[in-house]
Amino acid sequence: MKNFIAFLSILALVTFGLSNVNAQDDAVEGESVDSTEVAQDTTAAPQEEAVQIADVVADEPEAPKSFHQVLKEKFIEGGPGFMGIVLLTLIFGLAISIERIIYLSMASVNTKKILSGVESALESGGIDQAKEVVRNTRGPVASIFSEGLNRFDDGMAEVEKAIVSYGSVVTGRLESGVSWISLFIALAPMLGFMGTVIGMIQAFDDIAAAGDISPTVVADGIKVALLTTVFGLIVAIILQIFYNYIISKIESLVNDMEDSSIAFIDILSSYNKK
Repeated sequence: MKNFIAFLSILALVTFGLSNVNAQDDAVEGESVDSTEVAQDTTAAPQEEAVQIADVVADEPEAPKSFHQVLKEKFIEGGPGFMGIVLLTLIFGLAISIERIIYLSMASVNTKKILSGVESALESGGIDQAKEVVRNTRGPVASIFSEGLNRFDDGMAEVEKAIVSYGSVVTGRLESGVSWISLFIALAPMLGFMGTVIGMIQAFDDIAAAGDISPTVVADGIKVALLTTVFGLIVAIILQIFYNYIISKIESLVNDMEDSSIAFIDILSSYNKK
């Protein structure tokens, strides 16, 4: 009986020890599983954040392109070779326009002041003093007065002829180069329309090569056609504005020359009678 009780005690101790060992093993396995899950969570977290940031960046709208960038892209799409010709018409037209504007601005003078100075010089020092006044004055009006004073000794009839003749010469100088601006105004849209024809020919060639009429086949040719036309019209519009301004400036100067020439002849006639 004592042996049996001792055997049961030993069996209970062994069973309790084995249960403790299994519990410890389960705890260790649980901790390892938890640590693995945590490691996976810590690894997956940055990846998820990176994906979210990429989605946010993709969802953000692109910054609008500047006018210079859009113009450059469209110029290249229209074909640099052909569009370069249209650009040259703009450059040459603007160069001539700016030169004419500067020249006409320098030619604009106060005609009333010149007439007053000539009249005062005639009263104080005569023809020689009047010649000195117009010689020191810039502009086409002073040049016309100078020609009239040089012919004063030949009579008033010769003075009037000299003023009229030299007035035509000065008017021709004022209008010099304007015909080139009008040429570029006409040439720019014509080049644009030529680009339209070339683009349509290219589109039909692409259709014939592909054997199918689809938007993707003809898109490039039609784009070239439209872009060259648009750029040609833009160049013509810009040059037309400069042209009209120059013409109005020339007309204003010619009117001033005619009015001042009539007043100058009257001043010389009064001086000749004296």
